[in-house]
Amino acid sequence: MEILKKSIVLGLLFILFGPFAFAQVNFSTIQEAFSKSYVLETQGNYKSAADQIKGVYQESSYEINLRLGWLNYMAGNFNESIAFYKKSMALMPYADEPKFGYIYPLSALGNWDKVIGVYDEILANSPHNTKAMYYLGIIYYNRRQFDKAIQNFKQIVDLYPFDYDGLLMYAWSNIQLGKKKDAKILFQKVLLNTPKDASALEGLTLSSQ
Repeated sequence: MEILKKSIVLGLLFILFGPFAFAQVNFSTIQEAFSKSYVLETQGNYKSAADQIKGVYQESSYEINLRLGWLNYMAGNFNESIAFYKKSMALMPYADEPKFGYIYPLSALGNWDKVIGVYDEILANSPHNTKAMYYLGIIYYNRRQFDKAIQNFKQIVDLYPFDYDGLLMYAWSNIQLGKKKDAKILFQKVLLNTPKDASALEGLTLSSQ
């Protein structure tokens, strides 16, 4: 009976602490793989860096999937990068970080409609995310959808009234929409932020004509 009790206790201890001990040992291996991958990345050897992480791959690890998404993107393996970023997004559905990563391979493949959709998701989750606003505005500007572009740049300037990038693109969007008076004021603000800025000086000349 005493032997049975000891066996039960040992069994419970293994159930409670066994996974923790395994995780501790496994962490050292994973940490070493990450460390080697960073060194290889700085050398431009992205495939080998990814291979280091793949050697310790765990499907349930957000960090591993995120890292593989980035390294595969850098290696030019865009479809593989997308697959890993999707896994990281599934593991952390409320995080903006993997969504921004996901945008890299989508952009490289020219899937701009999907990119817009991802930026919209980010802004639905984080309405004041100016990085998403800015790049979404740039996409619309390049598509000559100036009415949509200006909405994003205006929001940036509302939040950060003296931000160089927001002011400059807000000014150019106003120029494209024929609002020269508003554009002139904005270009002048850009020049207060960055005196002699070539783009602002060009815009100021156009808005003064």
